[in-house]
Amino acid sequence: ATDGVAWSVEKGYAWPEDVDHIEAEGHLPDADFSRVGDRAITRGKDQVGSLGAGNHFVEIQKVDRVYDARAAKAFGIDSVGTVCIMVHTGSRGFGHQIASDYIEACERVVKREKIELPDLQLACAPIGSKEGQDYWRAMCCGANFAWNNRQLITFGVRNAFADVLRRSADDLGMGIVYDVCHNIGKVEEHHVDGVRQKVVVHRKGATRAFPAGHPETPAQYKDVGQPVLIPGDMGTCSFVLVGQPTAMERSFGSSCHGAGRQMSRKAASRTYDANEVVRSLEKRGIYLRAASRAGIVEEAPGAYKNVEDVVRVAEGAGLTKIVARMVPLGVVKG
Repeated sequence: ATDGVAWSVEKGYAWPEDVDHIEAEGHLPDADFSRVGDRAITRGKDQVGSLGAGNHFVEIQKVDRVYDARAAKAFGIDSVGTVCIMVHTGSRGFGHQIASDYIEACERVVKREKIELPDLQLACAPIGSKEGQDYWRAMCCGANFAWNNRQLITFGVRNAFADVLRRSADDLGMGIVYDVCHNIGKVEEHHVDGVRQKVVVHRKGATRAFPAGHPETPAQYKDVGQPVLIPGDMGTCSFVLVGQPTAMERSFGSSCHGAGRQMSRKAASRTYDANEVVRSLEKRGIYLRAASRAGIVEEAPGAYKNVEDVVRVAEGAGLTKIVARMVPLGVVKG
């Protein structure tokens, strides 16, 4: 939680070159473990290397269409039929508890400072306040935890493919395309009202989308831009896109994080049957393993918006450019 992905490299769970393909190189240095509560530590200590429930997944995919050959080549996904693995998970109960603890602290700040909010869920604290700094340093611990969590899952995926295919993960070309954050605050420089300023960009349900040439875009992708991952649902497809310059002007260099739900989990539970969802996926050649029947119906493909529409809107808004489409072959849900 303090060292970030450097811990995984040291322990042998990550390749040294992985670091170059992770947002912020997998480490937020402001992390201060003393700002993390005991409950968060208890919840997180057994969860490193786990998916969790909800919309988290490990998905085996194949590239079925390439839209931008130049960017796709830079990302290593320029051949139709290329098999990829997409992982979506975060800081698990560790990060959730950090957020819960500090939301309560921020609610007290709102009352104390008489901050007017349209919704108490927007509870906040000035970044320079004690509460703001405590939360910032605890949140950095959550981000570092999340990077290691995904790295341990990547380690397991690489080992599984190597065992089954009897070739090393290196021979199989299982390098990381990109590990991009979501639901996180980042200190960045942006133009605000015509003046370049250092600000905290809080991306909730959003992901970074930096363009070609940006200092924080990985060197290997500097000529094309940062990869942007937008998963759809487990029955249709997901997309890899690339950040565009206009995103810096319009959204602080941000894009959406996924297709988004069009139906609540409760509504999906009333609408779908787990066996029918599994059969429907099998007919499309998609194999599903899930920890619970409830998770299957809550994450049914019909519960999500059409991801093709979503990525076209993101591209039309000038935030991203579509690079490649991937279709699922097998899905593991937490």
